Order: sequence, then C-alpha cells, then structure tokens
Amino acid sequence: MERLRSQETGIFKTKPADLMQFFKDAQSKVSDIVLGKEKPVEESNFEYEKLKHYIFELENHLAEVQNHAYRLVKRHRELGQSLSDFSKAVKLLGACEGDALGKAFSELGTKSEALSVKLQKEAHLLLMNFEEPLKDYVRAVQSIKATIAERANVFRHQCELAETMKLKEINLDKLMLTRSYKMGEAEHEYKELKAENEEATRGFETIVRLMNEEIVRFQEQKTLDMGIAFHEFAKGQARLANSIADAWRSLLPKLEACSTQ
Repeated sequence: MERLRSQETGIFKTKPADLMQFFKDAQSKVSDIVLGKEKPVEESNFEYEKLKHYIFELENHLAEVQNHAYRLVKRHRELGQSLSDFSKAVKLLGACEGDALGKAFSELGTKSEALSVKLQKEAHLLLMNFEEPLKDYVRAVQSIKATIAERANVFRHQCELAETMKLKEINLDKLMLTRSYKMGEAEHEYKELKAENEEATRGFETIVRLMNEEIVRFQEQKTLDMGIAFHEFAKGQARLANSIADAWRSLLPKLEACSTQ
C-alpha cells in the first residue's frame, strides 16, 4: 500500500512543493505562448487552406495575364504608330513617282493610314474591355488576401485570449491553495477576460461567415466577368485580323498589275 501510494501522480496527491512546480511550469508555457515565444498559431482547416492556396495562385495567374494584356495593348499601339509612319513615307515616295506606280504607292499609304487608325482604336478597346477588368480583379484578389491576413490576426488574438484564460485558471487554482483572500479580485478579472474571449470568438465567427459569403459571390461574378472579357478580346482580335486581311487583299490586284508591267 505504501508503494502504491508513492506512485500516485494525481495533481492533488502530490507534495505542496511539487504542486507549486507544476503551476510554475504551466504558467511558463502559457506565458511563452501569450508573449509570442512559440510558433504563431494558425487555423488547421483543410478547406480554408485550399481556399488560401487558390487565392494566392489566382493572384499570380491573373497578374501574369494582366501583364501580357498590357503588352498586347502596347504592341497594337506601336504597330499602329509604325503603320502611320510607313503611310507618310510611302505617300511621299508615291509623289516622286508617276503613272500607275505612284498611284499604287499612294493607295498603299492610304490603306496603311486606315489600318493605323484601326489598330489604335483596337488598342483602346483592348485596354478598356480586357486589361482594365483584369486589373480590377487583381485588386479584388489582393483585397481578399488582406482579409485573409486580418482573419489570421483575429484568430491569433482569440487563441491568445484562450491561453490567457488558461493562465488565469491556473492562478485561481494556486490562489485557492495559498492565498484564498485574493480570490474575489482574481475571479472578477477572469470573468472580464472570459467576456472578452467570447466577444473575440463571435467576431472571428462573423469574419468567417462573411468571408465565405463574399468568396462565393466573387467566384460567381469572376466567372461571368472573365467570360465576357475574354469573349470581347477574341471578338476584337478577329475583327482586327479580318480588317487587316481585307485591306491588304484589296491592294493585291493593283500591286500585281504594277509588278507585271
């Protein structure tokens, strides 16, 4: 019986000195967490991790597409300016020539000028209907990332409050054994901390609910808007390609006539 009694390890069956050491160790561990000496606490939610991964990947891909859209707009503008310069040069060249050759050069310059205008117009449409919507969605994703960061801060604060409550509970147990006359004040502090923790929990739950609702709306609207943007992009490129082909095709008979003379 003496041997079994010596092996009992319950918290209230240990010696007072061992009990005080237990409280010190527990208090030290909780303090480390509260003071940030341990690794920051993060949500361990598989679905939420998938969502964060999706948002981060989406931002990278949208930013890449938006960058290429910017280059397309720039290319259209540069090509339009090049055709405008080419038109002026060819018209001057046509003025130096006579007969059919000069007329062919003049018409080539006129077509080049018309195509230059079309390219500049298409560059503007591409900017407004494709590049700008992509910029808006990059900003929207960055806003979601900021919300994710805020959610992480609120969750961390909630966890810190919970750990501080554990520390207060340990202090209450210790006071009960050593200085019971201080229990009233400690219990009041504990109740205040508990109320603050409950408020933080409600705040975190609200953020989670609102964020889930906004993500669903964002995905639905993104699918619709991106579909429209890419459709307009494809139509614009097809329209421009047809205009360019028609313009050059209309010149072929006259240029062939000059080359066979």
